Amino acid sequence: MQYVAPVGIGVLYALLMSLVREPHRRRLNALMVAGAGAAYLSGGGLGGWEFAFTALVTCVAFRGLDSWTFIGVGWLLHTAWDVVHHVKGNPIIPFAHTSSLGCAICDPVIALWCLRGGPSLTGMFRDRGRSPEEPRATMAR
Repeated sequence: MQYVAPVGIGVLYALLMSLVREPHRRRLNALMVAGAGAAYLSGGGLGGWEFAFTALVTCVAFRGLDSWTFIGVGWLLHTAWDVVHHVKGNPIIPFAHTSSLGCAICDPVIALWCLRGGPSLTGMFRDRGRSPEEPRATMAR
């Protein structure tokens, strides 16, 4: 369960984010990856490197305001940082010893979704049985 639950959390994250319309979805995800980049700051397990990593992810997240690719790269950078913390540093959740490992499993799931352009997963399920010729329902504004 330790390895399956993080995958489920990553999928749940993508599903919930699919409820947010573009371009707000991309911008919100850029903010989320920026926040994730600062998640280890209070633990201080790697000293000054924590600040360097946070600065790097902040720059990547800023570029992510206009690019799903940069958001995906940000999540992959966070994955690498999770692995470093699991092996050498402090866990992301102080009372959960393997929390950094769980985060390292969850983050690539989110990164893959982002690298695919952050598509609406709820829209994919909604359109599943529809033929390509059938028009999508639109909401009146």
